[in-house]
Order: sequence, then C-alpha cells, then structure tokens
Amino acid sequence: MSYKEIAQLELMNALNSINSEADLKEFKDLLAHFFAEKAQKAIEVLWDDGTINEETIEQWGNEHMRTTYNYAANRS
Repeated sequence: MSYKEIAQLELMNALNSINSEADLKEFKDLLAHFFAEKAQKAIEVLWDDGTINEETIEQWGNEHMRTTYNYAANRS
C-alpha cells in the first residue's frame, strides 16, 4: 500500500470522528497549519540556497499578475 493510500485511509478515519461544526473547524485549522508549515519549510530551503532573497520578494510585491477582464468576450 502506498503512502498516499495510507494517508487517504487515515483521513477517512479522522473524518468519521467529526461530529460538529466545531470539530470540522478544528480539523480544517489543523490541515491549514500542516500545509502552512510545509510551505514555510520549502521557502526556507529556497532562501538558504539563494534561489530567493529580499530582492526577489520585493519584485513579487511589485508584480501585476491579474488578467484583464474582457467584458465583451464574457457576455452571454
């Protein structure tokens, strides 16, 4: 059995114990914290190996990445 399949079973077991809105919120917060921590560790690796630095982050802050909305093309 792969780690992915084991993880799916573990999640299904965890979901079976959610019996209230409060439990669901706590579970969602736990997952969010887990993935935020993984992202932070990945960012630290990129910072430590020089892939990103303060200049990179400054450039990201100045980027305009939104796509212009084309009203005519999206009319029904």
